[in-house]
Amino acid sequence: MMGEMMVPPWLESLLSTAFFTICSRHRDTPRNECNMYCLDCMDDAFCFYCRSSRHKDHLVIQIRRSSYHDVVRVAEIQKVLDISGVQTYVINSARVLFLNERPQPKISSSSSSSKGVSYLCEICSRSLLDPFRFCSLGCKLVGIRKKGDTSFVVGSNKKNEEEAMKQRREGITATRLASKQQGDDEELRERSPQEMYTSSASTPPHFNSRRRKGIPHRAPFAS
Repeated sequence: MMGEMMVPPWLESLLSTAFFTICSRHRDTPRNECNMYCLDCMDDAFCFYCRSSRHKDHLVIQIRRSSYHDVVRVAEIQKVLDISGVQTYVINSARVLFLNERPQPKISSSSSSSKGVSYLCEICSRSLLDPFRFCSLGCKLVGIRKKGDTSFVVGSNKKNEEEAMKQRREGITATRLASKQQGDDEELRERSPQEMYTSSASTPPHFNSRRRKGIPHRAPFAS
């Protein structure tokens, strides 16, 4: 019950909707791709002309695409949804976020640390640019179902998210310092004190000695 209160009723339908199909009602018109969703009707996606005729006074958001994945502008979605904890990106001069998880090869913790990856999505382990918790709205929804420590309700968990991001930054900094300290210790352990003493003792001392020249002999005169 608590998880349902944290998620608006239209969100799961939005995340499962297929966008950018051809509108059956306006197949022969130029702007006939279904890239809009009505939060009031919670039905299928529709095109520009359907909005004017069937959803004129409804709450509608427009879906866009980036690299064949569905995105929504932050300016639109943050009015109806708390997107704190979700990584955002700037695409075509507009800040957007992804609706769902994007397929990717899994990154282990060892390989991510070796490649310098600092932030990972808590659900799908996708690398993130900033200290956020999730890569998409879909992953945040899974996080709510599993942990219940965040919410989509606007203004409900701003303080908690700020504290979580602060802890993630501090955790990353502590990990980096520990890794650096471990590397320094391993470098010192590569040579023991005995090896260092033996190495320095085995080096022969250098003396600036001069050899005394012998008495020069004059060549005999030719007869």
